[in-house]
Amino acid sequence: MGRFKQPGGNINMTPMIDVVFQMIIFFVCTVQLEQEAINEAILLPDSPHGPMVSEEKDPRTITIEVDKNGRIFIARTRLSAAKLRKVLVKTVQDYSAAGPSIPIRIRADAATHHSDVKRVLDACTSAGLYKINFVAVKDKA
Repeated sequence: MGRFKQPGGNINMTPMIDVVFQMIIFFVCTVQLEQEAINEAILLPDSPHGPMVSEEKDPRTITIEVDKNGRIFIARTRLSAAKLRKVLVKTVQDYSAAGPSIPIRIRADAATHHSDVKRVLDACTSAGLYKINFVAVKDKA
């Protein structure tokens, strides 16, 4: 009877390390893209008595920004009120199963006129979206 050679207990870790590095790169790039989508020039209003909302964000959330001049942006792309309405209607059509439950976050500058924010609200409601939140500063750092 011959001796059977037992395979070594070594595991090749190279593929697993490659996958981990790819995941790290993916998450770093994703976070960077999300941060670049927000306009830092918009100075949010204070809301010391408003409720604190958790940082968990629905991945379907659409963030709409309104600067102090009343210009509307999504991911730093300027839109007219009519174009915003078309984008929102198309989004509702594309995700018709979850349409009205698509959350909207409005980041309006503290110096923005109410009429400019109302244009955004009108575009949202005409598209059938009613789950709308406003972003404000709870405590100044």
